[in-house]
Amino acid sequence: MTARTIVITGASDGIGASAARTLAKAGERIVVVGRSDAKTQSVAEEINADFFVSDFADLSQVRTLAAELKAKYPRIDVLVNNAGGIMGNRELTVDGHEKTFQVNHLAPFLLTTELMDVLAASKASVINTSSAANGFGNLEIDDLDAARKYSTSRAYGTAKLANILFTTELHHRFHAAGISTAAFHPGGVATNFAAESTSPFRFVYKSFLKRLMLTPEQGADTLVWLATTTPGEDWISGAYYAKRALAKANKQAYDASLARQLWERSAEMVAGIDRLDRRS
Repeated sequence: MTARTIVITGASDGIGASAARTLAKAGERIVVVGRSDAKTQSVAEEINADFFVSDFADLSQVRTLAAELKAKYPRIDVLVNNAGGIMGNRELTVDGHEKTFQVNHLAPFLLTTELMDVLAASKASVINTSSAANGFGNLEIDDLDAARKYSTSRAYGTAKLANILFTTELHHRFHAAGISTAAFHPGGVATNFAAESTSPFRFVYKSFLKRLMLTPEQGADTLVWLATTTPGEDWISGAYYAKRALAKANKQAYDASLARQLWERSAEMVAGIDRLDRRS
C-alpha cells in the first residue's frame, strides 16, 4: 500500500510531534510543520520526514507555506491543523489581528483554503485541534479581534470555538467535493503550549499538577484515530470529538448561521481569498 501524505502543523512539540512519530511508525509519509526551526528539524530528522517552518502570527508565511506544500505534494491525504496556543496580553500581529485568534483560527483557515484544490482532489480529511476550552468562549462576529473585551482565557476559548465552527462550515461547503473534517479535544496534556500565556492555565502547566495531566502520546490518541480511520464509517464528518467519541461543545458551535458568518468574515480578514462558496 502506498503511504499517505499527512501534513501536521504544530508538530515540533507536544501532541503534534507525538502524532507525527506514531503515524510515521505506521508507514505514513509525514510532513512536519512548526514555528521553531531547530525543534521542527529535530522531529523531522527523527522520523525521516520533510519539514517546513512557518510562524502563524504572520499570514504571509502561511501563504508561502501553502504554496510550497502545493508545489511539492500533488496529493495531501490528511491535513492536521494543530498549531496554536494560549497567548499573553492582547497583542496585534503584523497583519493587524489579535494574536490568539490569528494563530489558532485565521492561520489554519488560510492554510486550508489555500490548499483546497489539492485537498478536494485528494478526498482529504482535515482535522482541527480544538479544546474543551471552547466552552467558555463567546464569539462576537463584529469583534473577532477582541478590541472591545479581552481576557487571555476568553480569547483562547473563543478561538477554540472558532475551530469547531470552521470544521462545521468546511463540511457544509466541501463535503460533497470529497473533503471530510473533524475537530477534537485532546484533553489536558502536559505540554509547553501555555508557556507564553498570562492565563491562570500557565500555573497548572508549571506546577506539580502537570504530573496529573495526560502525556502527549495520550493527548494525540484521538488525533491519530481520526487520521487513520474512515470518515463516514468510524466518525462523522463535521463533528467535534473527545476520547474517540462525539463530544458536547459550546452552544454557539451548533449555530449554522454563525458558522457561515465566521467563514465569510475570516475570508475578509485574511484578505485575498476568493469567497469559497460551494455549500452542499
